[in-house]
Amino acid sequence: MSDLLYSEVEEELRASVRSLLSDRVDLSLFEGAADMKLWRALAADMGCAGLPIPESAGGAGATWRETAVVMEELGRFAAPVPFLGSAVLATAALPADDPLLPELAAGTRTAALAIPLSGAAQWTVEGGATLSGPVTTVADALTADVLLVPTAAGLFAADASDVTRTPVVSLDLTRPVADLAFEGTPARLVSADAAPPVSRALLAGAALLASEQLGIAEWCLETTVEYAKTRRQFARQIGSYQAIKHRLADLWVAVTQARAVARYAADCLANDDPDLPVAASLAQAFCSPVAVKAAEECVQLHGGIGFTWEHPAHWYLKRARANATALGSATRHRALLADLVNLPA
Repeated sequence: MSDLLYSEVEEELRASVRSLLSDRVDLSLFEGAADMKLWRALAADMGCAGLPIPESAGGAGATWRETAVVMEELGRFAAPVPFLGSAVLATAALPADDPLLPELAAGTRTAALAIPLSGAAQWTVEGGATLSGPVTTVADALTADVLLVPTAAGLFAADASDVTRTPVVSLDLTRPVADLAFEGTPARLVSADAAPPVSRALLAGAALLASEQLGIAEWCLETTVEYAKTRRQFARQIGSYQAIKHRLADLWVAVTQARAVARYAADCLANDDPDLPVAASLAQAFCSPVAVKAAEECVQLHGGIGFTWEHPAHWYLKRARANATALGSATRHRALLADLVNLPA
């Protein structure tokens, strides 16, 4: 039986990360670019980038459970940092003895896995001593120092400065994406077979993205409940109306269930549980719609102010909507889940 409760260490980590983010993240001042000063504080000063990396490779020697706690807090603040791309996807794709891992753990370099944010595993780059070909909509590629590129010839690492990176306008500006063009780019072979490391990275990404979606949903629920307690309409608090109570109660139930599902996925990832593929797809199939629903309710129940640029609710709705198609939609994961548990079509 998996332990879905948070440990004392995890709660202490949460408090530290939340304190940092509450001091540094102000979405009212956000201008559409990754906050690399915040990233250095989170990755290098606090050591969050090295949480799942073994001590022998320069990391903290913690587990993916602790990384999931960080993802929850990043979702709660919609923080514009390349954590998913570097500390999750790229880190999970690298073998334990790769020379890049100590630099990622120390936060001195960042990396991105050169696959579309949708999670489509199509090798569009030709590999070898040099790389040639395009990759579209890669998350966190604009801030990456190193790109991990899957090809039919294996997984390669390339210096990002040698690659043409074109920013793409996306719904969620807090997670910038870019199109990549490799044109005879020198590369180092990481793995002779790209499929296993990319599959491992996609599973880790799907499992931990659920924790970010949980953080989004929790912020939206808590913020809306507080607003319903203080906003008065027709001489009474709007939270006293039965229709509002029912909507918030339904959302509370969904968020509570999402927490259990996300925690199970993180625990399976941390313990190399053979049930991980089921847990990851289950987490995305459930948590993705919950985050979107929570953000929509947050906007609507805040009334007129919820639709303004000044209120941060729109950032959470955009992040939730973008995450709903990242690393596989809920529909795609339900189809995967049906195959994994042998449900008939």
